[in-house]
Amino acid sequence: MSLRKTIAIIALVNAMVALYLHMWKLGLTGSLACSGSGGCAFVQGSRFGWFLGIDVALIGAVGYTALFVCAVAFSSATLEHAAWPVTVLQVMIWTAVLFTVRLKYGEFIVLKSFCPWCAISAVSITVCAVLVTLERRRVRRLAHA
Repeated sequence: MSLRKTIAIIALVNAMVALYLHMWKLGLTGSLACSGSGGCAFVQGSRFGWFLGIDVALIGAVGYTALFVCAVAFSSATLEHAAWPVTVLQVMIWTAVLFTVRLKYGEFIVLKSFCPWCAISAVSITVCAVLVTLERRRVRRLAHA
């Protein structure tokens, strides 16, 4: 399986998780499936659960969906060795990494809380950052070969 397809799978799973959290905020899913600490609801309901008036979970759902679509589209045989799709993925992923750092700071340092769903997203986007960096190296090696 290619690195781009792996990124696509990770993005799809996280898009579904983010959609679930957004639907919870809208009151469409009942209680929030989380650990007994209550950190999920606390973090989701805090000021760090919103960015410029937009639900962070909605931003995540849209962002991960866009990442999924791009990673799948860029996995085609015609784009497999092209550099520009990797650049697009890098911009998307590294923007998400910076956004995640802001969220993790708010969650851990300011709120002194923990949301497992947010942690899964943080680990996932970090894995995507590693994968897209490896993909960049692969494409560069092919270009210089």
